[in-house]
Parts: sequence; C-alpha cells; structure tokens
Amino acid sequence: MGVILKPVITEKMTAKGDKLNQFGFIVDKRANKIQIRKEIEDLYNVQVLSVNTMNYSGKSKSRFTKSGVISGKTKAYKKAVVTLAEGDTIDFFSNI
Repeated sequence: MGVILKPVITEKMTAKGDKLNQFGFIVDKRANKIQIRKEIEDLYNVQVLSVNTMNYSGKSKSRFTKSGVISGKTKAYKKAVVTLAEGDTIDFFSNI
C-alpha cells in the first residue's frame, strides 16, 4: 500500500527542512503515524523521530462567469510533517 502520495515542496517546508530537519508529505487519508514512519524509513533510509499529521478538509469554491455561477470543491487531504534524526536528511532534487 502506497501511503505517501507526494512530498510538500514549498518555501515554508524548505525552511523547516534546513533549520528543524522536518519534511512534509501528502499522505493517504487512512494512513496512521506508524505506517507513515515505516514507509519514510524504508524509502529514504533515514531514522524518523516523530510524525505529526494534519487533516485538511476541502473548501467550497465558486466563481462567476458569463454562463452563470460555477460551484465546486477542492480536494480534502492529509499532510504529515516528519522530524528526522540529527545528521539525516532527504534530498528531493538529487535525481533531477
């Protein structure tokens, strides 16, 4: 089961990776912290100290067009912030 969907690469998460050794991932909504920890350790060969998870609900969006109002909703997702041990790091751009 692929628990990790994609890494979060934003300016804020990059700064956290440099200073606090924390990295963010979008994960499956049904995954728990133990599954996330195991998959990160297997994929990147690092030691995970802690996993913090956050559930984001989808937001309602609407816009006005010539043909009327278009309503929709953004996707709900779960984000995990993983703290790594001292000396371990994850380089997302190494294989580019």
